[in-house]
Amino acid sequence: MSVALGRIAEDLASEYLEASGYHLLDRNWRNRWCELDIVARKSGAVHFVEVKYRRNTAYGFAAEYITRDKISRLRRAALAWCQAHGYDGAYQIDVVAVEGALEAPRITLTSNAIIDF
Repeated sequence: MSVALGRIAEDLASEYLEASGYHLLDRNWRNRWCELDIVARKSGAVHFVEVKYRRNTAYGFAAEYITRDKISRLRRAALAWCQAHGYDGAYQIDVVAVEGALEAPRITLTSNAIIDF
């Protein structure tokens, strides 16, 4: 998948989250070792959102492409963001799956998708 398609999927996910009552704090936040697609706040908690895009689901759904390695990196990135921003409140890691043609995608939010920190 190209970087341009990934950006479009992230834009769609951001719009979806904002329409669902989330306040975006960061997009494509990075430090030396890790990155986060979207950081948002809703109901007093910070949500670290991984965005996955698949044009078709012939080889599986978008959220199924999150590997153990990616989960580990997301956990480290969430902790790094909290440390960098002096945040010590509630947080969770969510996944937004963007599937289908980008002109009319199916967008699904899986809240608290990655647990057992």
